[in-house]
Amino acid sequence: IPAFLVLAVFFFLPTIFNFIYALTDWSSFKSEIAFVGTQNFTDLLSSGTLLTSLRITLVYAVLVAIFQNLFGLLLALLLERDTRINRFARVMFFVPVVMSALAVGYIFQALLKPDGALNGILGSLFGTTVSIPWLGSTTWTIVVVALIHSWKWMGLSMLIYLAGLKTINEDVLEAARLDGASSWQAFREIRFPLLAPAITFNVTTALLGSMNGFDIVQATTAGGPARSTELLNIFIFRTFGQGLFAQATTMSLVLFLLVMVLAFPVIRTLRKREDVL
Repeated sequence: IPAFLVLAVFFFLPTIFNFIYALTDWSSFKSEIAFVGTQNFTDLLSSGTLLTSLRITLVYAVLVAIFQNLFGLLLALLLERDTRINRFARVMFFVPVVMSALAVGYIFQALLKPDGALNGILGSLFGTTVSIPWLGSTTWTIVVVALIHSWKWMGLSMLIYLAGLKTINEDVLEAARLDGASSWQAFREIRFPLLAPAITFNVTTALLGSMNGFDIVQATTAGGPARSTELLNIFIFRTFGQGLFAQATTMSLVLFLLVMVLAFPVIRTLRKREDVL
C-alpha cells in the first residue's frame, strides 16, 4: 500500500493533471484558469513549430539508436576476451555513462568551438589554422549532437552486448568452425541472431531514451543553429519559460503519447524477431 501511494502521488496524479491542464488556458498572464477544450492542440498544429520539433526529435532518436548500438556492439566484440587490458578498457568506456549529461554536453561544447581543442589538434597535425564550426551547421549539427549522446551511452550498450555474447554456447561456435565457417560467417549466422534479446533492449532504450533527450542538446547547442536541433523537450522548456504553461503541458502530452505510440510497435516488432530467430 505505501508503494502504491507513492506511485499514485508522484506518477498517476501528475499524469492526470497533465491531461487536464492541456485543455485549459493556464498561463502566468492570467489569474484564473479556464477550460478551452482542444484549442491548444489546434493552435500548435496550425503553427507548424510543433511538427518541426517532432520531426527533429524523431531524426535525433533514430540517429542515436543507430550510433549507440553500432558503437556498443563494436566495443563488445573488440573487448570480448576476458583479459586485464580489456577489463580496464570496459571500465573506461563505461565511465561516461555515470557522468552528468550536462557536464558531457558542456565539455563537448568547449571542444567543438571554432577556437576549441579539436580544431587546435587538427591545426597542429596539418600545420595550419583550422576553425571548423562543428556545431554551426543547420544540416550536420544534429548528427554531431547525436554522436555525443551515443558516446555517453555506448558503454551501457557495450555491457549489454557483452552479456549477450557470454551466453552463446561455445559448442555451437566450435561446431561452426569445424564446418569451415569463417569468423564473419559465424558472427553473421550464429552470434548476431543469438544477440536478439540484447538488441531488443538496447534499441528500445536508446530510441525511447533519446526521444526524451534534453540535457546534452541544451548544453551543446541550446536548440541552434537556427533551431535545427530544437528537440521537443527544449521547445517545451522554452514555452514554460515564457509563462505559457498550458501550451507547454500540451506539448509534453503530445510527446508522452508519441513515445507510447512508438514504444509498443517497436518492442512488439523486436520481440517477434526474437521468436523467429
